[in-house]
Amino acid sequence: MVGKKTYDPVAEAPAIMADLVPFARPLALEANRAALLVVDMQNAFLHPKGAIYLPAAAPIIPVVKRLAAAFRKANRPVFYTRHAGDPTGGNSGMMARWWENASPLEGTFDAALFEGLAPTPGDVIVPKIRYSAFVATDLEPRLRQAGVVDLVLAGVMTNLCVETTARDAFMRDYRVAVVVDGCAAPTLAMHRAALLNLAYGFAVVTTAAAVEAAVGAK
Repeated sequence: MVGKKTYDPVAEAPAIMADLVPFARPLALEANRAALLVVDMQNAFLHPKGAIYLPAAAPIIPVVKRLAAAFRKANRPVFYTRHAGDPTGGNSGMMARWWENASPLEGTFDAALFEGLAPTPGDVIVPKIRYSAFVATDLEPRLRQAGVVDLVLAGVMTNLCVETTARDAFMRDYRVAVVVDGCAAPTLAMHRAALLNLAYGFAVVTTAAAVEAAVGAK
């Protein structure tokens, strides 16, 4: 998908947060109305044998695990998206054409959630077929049912499914937070650009530590 050069999103987080100071907004998260949405942390991107392996995602795995544990401890919902298209191509639409059918397909190794981030009983898995986790899924009714107002996003890729879902959530009147050290993109430039766009108009870009503190885990 891109060249082999990679970066560490966790190590780059302080510099990125410094760049975002002109657009910084406080994290005003109501713990009892918050949910965590973990985007596409599946074999395709996280496993070295994945078809779209993203080396930059490796450092965020323990961060996302910690976030999920914090939300569970606070008795708040944790949602996992899993991107998987129809093997027959029936529901893949423009994404299949754009990526020339390289996206993960249902029933394959690539479509399975990464074992190191396996959901626990009570977590919700949301299969999806588009960049946005809201398109053609039951995510929004589940969020409304749980009384969610604050939606915290982590996962991959920062510049595709995370950014698109964050924008879509904002347009549906959720208060959105994106975790700078809990997301990864193919390149640092893509990662930074996506976070800059989000901080400017759609989401509070924050750290995992700040989210943990806000939900009462620290």
